[in-house]
Amino acid sequence: MKRRSFLTTSAAATVLATAGLPALAQDGPLKIGFIYVGPVGDMGWSYQHEQGRRAIVEKFGDQVETKFIESVPEGPDAERALTSLALEGNTMIFATSFGYMDPVMNVAAKFPNVMFEHATGYKRADNVATYDAKFFQGRAIQGTIAGRMTKSNKIGYIGSFPIPEVVQGINAAYIHAKKVNPDVEMSVVWAYSWFDPAKEADAAAALIADGVDVLMQHTDSTAPQAKAQEAGNVITFGQASDMSGFAPMPRVTSTIDNWAPYYIERVQAMLDGTWSSTATWGGIDTGMVEIGEMTDALPSEVIEEATAMKDAIAAGEYHPFTGPLKKQDGTVWLADGEVADDAALASMDFYLEGITAELPK
Repeated sequence: MKRRSFLTTSAAATVLATAGLPALAQDGPLKIGFIYVGPVGDMGWSYQHEQGRRAIVEKFGDQVETKFIESVPEGPDAERALTSLALEGNTMIFATSFGYMDPVMNVAAKFPNVMFEHATGYKRADNVATYDAKFFQGRAIQGTIAGRMTKSNKIGYIGSFPIPEVVQGINAAYIHAKKVNPDVEMSVVWAYSWFDPAKEADAAAALIADGVDVLMQHTDSTAPQAKAQEAGNVITFGQASDMSGFAPMPRVTSTIDNWAPYYIERVQAMLDGTWSSTATWGGIDTGMVEIGEMTDALPSEVIEEATAMKDAIAAGEYHPFTGPLKKQDGTVWLADGEVADDAALASMDFYLEGITAELPK
């Protein structure tokens, strides 16, 4: 699975609007559909999108009527689910997984009066908007903590698919761990799934058996947290949601996807008749990426260092991908002081220098 991106976002506003589309005139509440790639109880990715849906209901009350379909595989099943929602009269549909991209485009072409919002994709149309979060910002903070906390100097990363969104996180985590601990090594295991507790547990077990004592993930279940808890001496980070049920150990903090403000803003635009096709890439500064509470399993100086990085990113004073940085093959990617722009990040298909694993193509 490859991802080339067209995220023409502004570093300040991160939202670019194109031609406006009026909301479809209708009697009764605005009907809004959601499809999720995992179960709403995954306590990760789909759970957070479900919190966004619930925030819409709480905010707008009887102005809206919502429906969700969970555990929808990417591919033909997604196209059928999207078509079903459109035929049921939903005039706004949130498709919340990268692999829903082509199904969204296909169904949107057949239903021009239905407005689609696609998470983490890059294809747009007059009735298709995209939205994503700068997850790599949270990974930079996790990497800093990982580098400080590892005793074995081995940190592990469970990836879903080798697409830029995931590769950004691996690179950000590694270079920040390396900055504070030059002896650190990173191992990467690919699950080739967004949500598969069995595969995620196996990946975590393999990494722990190899001596990893800090574990990161870009997959959706809490299975890696449970494996780390069993091991007793491995720290983890909540992924997508807080996963605070595993605090204070192994989960020492988390990267939280906060979709609710964006969802509320977009629904309001539909109700106002001002909805337009946009590309949004929000981060810590916009509140779309949040950092969970850091537990007392971390020394105070590590908490202070991680908090300072979070604050600097939020203020625009620090960018996780600032040169000098080289690619894995030794070629210069960013010169000293050069900052990666959004376009460069959105097409990231390489590891940075020091990661010894081979990136699948």
